[in-house]
Parts: sequence; structure tokens; C-alpha cells
Amino acid sequence: MKLQITLTVNEGKRIIALSIIQREDVQYALQKGKILLKGGTTVSAISEELVGQKLRIGGRISPRGTMNALKKFDQHHSILVEGGTHTGIDKMIEKVTGSLGKHDVIIVSPNAIDVDGNAAMMAAAPLGHDAGKAISGFSSQGCKVIIASGLEKLIPCKISEAIQACGRIAIDKSFGAAVGLIPIVGELVTEKEAIEGLADVSATVIGAGGIHGAEGSVTLVVDGEESEVNKILEIVLKIKGAELSGTPESLTECEGGCPQCGKHLACVYRIEEDSHS
Repeated sequence: MKLQITLTVNEGKRIIALSIIQREDVQYALQKGKILLKGGTTVSAISEELVGQKLRIGGRISPRGTMNALKKFDQHHSILVEGGTHTGIDKMIEKVTGSLGKHDVIIVSPNAIDVDGNAAMMAAAPLGHDAGKAISGFSSQGCKVIIASGLEKLIPCKISEAIQACGRIAIDKSFGAAVGLIPIVGELVTEKEAIEGLADVSATVIGAGGIHGAEGSVTLVVDGEESEVNKILEIVLKIKGAELSGTPESLTECEGGCPQCGKHLACVYRIEEDSHS
């Protein structure tokens, strides 16, 4: 049986979340170990499904460019799930990363992925701030790293090329905060891998993009035995209309980008001012 489906960006985040939380390695870590969730909208969806907690969203890409939240809030951006409870670790994420064992799991979302399964995260603050500094320790620690990413983040070049093209201090003008890229190493899970993990089916991407709210969407054909394909159909019907995950307050963006970027911050208004001078 073949089923054709279209997932919006937020529906894609949700199906990725549902697939990741039922993985054997994630369930083992949930019961007997630790799970580190590094904040982002996809990881927030995972956090909602795993422990019922939305995460604070920091950096984001909006029509204005690469922006940040309006201000800091009390909600947690990154959390550690252990022993049935979850704890905010924003100020100690480096230390927590260094304490993880080989059966523990880190879940993180990137800003860019390539066709080889490589991934990277944007950094507007020096060294990527606390979380950025911890990312270098994710792969070196030796625990499982899961990179949760919608196919909307697929770029038409290698991650290594993208890293060399940008840089916080290399950009002269930018829409939003000038950013660099931090590579992330781990197992990539997109909508395709998510669907194939939820049932005994194969999923093939046949199109991307759309209009009227389907911008960034992905269209796939799901192939397999009728009973298995119907499992995916039931899940898709349940997540249709899924909304963006994240604490509501943190979804309001800063009017001038990230203040931590200092002299390297160039906001959209600065470009507009320069263009009229």
C-alpha cells in the first residue's frame, strides 16, 4: 500500500518528536539514565511529548532575519531528564554534558543539515554562549547524540562549505544578528527517519514547499503493508494542525537582535538606515 502525505513544518516537528520518544535507546535512558534536551522548537516538541514541558526558545530565524527572544525569561531553554523529573540546566549545561554516561542521550536540533547527514547550529554570541560551548563536548563524551531536524533545514551545499562562508565577525551587514556555525555530530532524524521508525514502512520524499501555511512543508510517499501504512496514517491524522512548540513568552522576538553580539550585531533597521544614507 502506498500513502501520500504532506507535513507542514510544525507537523514535521511533531512526528519527529513522536518517533524519537519511542526509540529503544531513548526509553532506556528515560528509565535508567539521563536525557539532555538542548532547547529549540523541535526539541521543545520532544520535551512536550516526553515530560509535558515546553522549552524557552532563544535564537530563531524570522522574516526579519536571525533574531533572538525579546528578553530572558524564567523558563528553561535546556533541561536534564532523570529519575522521572526534569531540571533546568541552562547555566550548567557544560558541566552536565561532562557527567553523562555511555547509555545517556543528548537530543539537539540544528539550523542546517546537508545530504550527507551533517548538521550545524547557528551561534550569534561569542563561542555560542553556554550551550554552544557544550556542543563541542556532545560527540566527545561518547553518549548517544540524536539530531532532530525537519527537512526544511536541508541546504544545497556541504555543511563544511557553509561554515567557511559565515562567521560572527566575518559578516559586514546582516538581517538580524551576524552568526557563525557550530558543527554537530550525531544521528540525524528527519521526517523520513521518523516515519520509518514509527512503522515497518519506507518513506520517500517527493516534494517540498507549498503555500497558505505549507511553506517549508515536505511531501512523502509511505510504502508498506496496509496495516503498517495505516499506523502512519493514524498518526498523521492526529498531528494535523500542530502548532509551534515553545513557551509563549519566548516566541516574541527582540526588536534589535541579540544584545550579547555587541558591535557585531547588525539588525534589519541598521541595513535600512544605511541604504538611505
